[in-house]
Amino acid sequence: MIDTIDISAPDPRARGRQYGEAAREQIAASVAFYAESIAHKTGLAWSDVLDRAGAWVPIIEGYLPDIVPELRGIADGSGRTFEEIVALNSRGELTRGNPFEPQDDDEGCTSFAVLPEANALGHTWAGQNWDLWAGVADTVVALRIAQPGKPTIICHVEAGQVGRHGANSAGIALNANGLGAGFGTGPGVPGALVRRKVLESWDFHDALDAVFDARQSLSSNLLLTHRDGFAIDVETTPGRNGWMYPTEGLLVHGNHFQAFIPPQIENTYRPFSVDSLYRVPRVESGLRRLRRDGSTDEAVATTVRAAMSDHFGHPDAVCQHVDPRRHDLDRYATIVSSLVDLTAGTYRLTPGLPCANSYQQVPWNLYDGPGPEDRPDVPGPAHALAGLR
Repeated sequence: MIDTIDISAPDPRARGRQYGEAAREQIAASVAFYAESIAHKTGLAWSDVLDRAGAWVPIIEGYLPDIVPELRGIADGSGRTFEEIVALNSRGELTRGNPFEPQDDDEGCTSFAVLPEANALGHTWAGQNWDLWAGVADTVVALRIAQPGKPTIICHVEAGQVGRHGANSAGIALNANGLGAGFGTGPGVPGALVRRKVLESWDFHDALDAVFDARQSLSSNLLLTHRDGFAIDVETTPGRNGWMYPTEGLLVHGNHFQAFIPPQIENTYRPFSVDSLYRVPRVESGLRRLRRDGSTDEAVATTVRAAMSDHFGHPDAVCQHVDPRRHDLDRYATIVSSLVDLTAGTYRLTPGLPCANSYQQVPWNLYDGPGPEDRPDVPGPAHALAGLR
């Protein structure tokens, strides 16, 4: 099973220290991998990366101020430098070339949202296959982050990162995919920080604000799902964003632009991951079976696992296996598959390929944390109406 870490200290630096101490070994492995991988992909020595990491700090502070002391705490607890932790949280920007030059993304994933009308059990589900370098598979950890005045977050990340894929006690889930087609210049808000801010949101309005308020240097796809049976997919770019909604309660996204093609690249665009063109319809087809077969929790897990274990196009399939023809540092695989029941609050992960591993439930429930009725800044709708009488 993937290692689980409960983070609940009262202040950000102490929470970071808790995290860093618990994931010290995995963070060291992650740093070692990226130090080698970034040099292979970009020609930048790790020392050059760390020298430039400071460029992100004012950007991060302006976007999500409380996270900077948490990053410092992770460094304290893990015995790494602050710059190394910043680099881990900016690895998407760093591994696609010089971060001060136009970028290109190369992270494959297949995400989905299944709303009540699309499954016989009538629950709201979110999840994905997370396809990443096989060399970081052992660095993945599951976190539960309890913060005063904010929803509790459950997420799974590469050790040392503060956000990636997850859900919160306000009933909001986030899944993410690479889109390629980098055309931004200069450092923008790292994707891990955008995702963390989404997961700190009490409501869908603030979650979308977190997405649309960020100036990014990469294109990235974000699928947001709410337990009330609503989902939207946002294709973010350094320019404008595009969005799309479920069809008959089902929304699946891969690694190509599906809502629109940015005008900056419309005359030259080609999907960086061509297997995305068949992964999306293959998963859609598999998940449609939930209308007939998804009448129990176990049946849903079985049907979703079958869909996410699809091997059409192997090794570049929905369930991606290592391609031995690629360089060791360029070998991708599905390192985790996730299945979150936003109705019941269960959060499940496969420790590796879904074809070889069943979904295992983390030891927490999403709703063991504060809900929207507990938020300190805005009263709930019943209280608001009472104030008008």
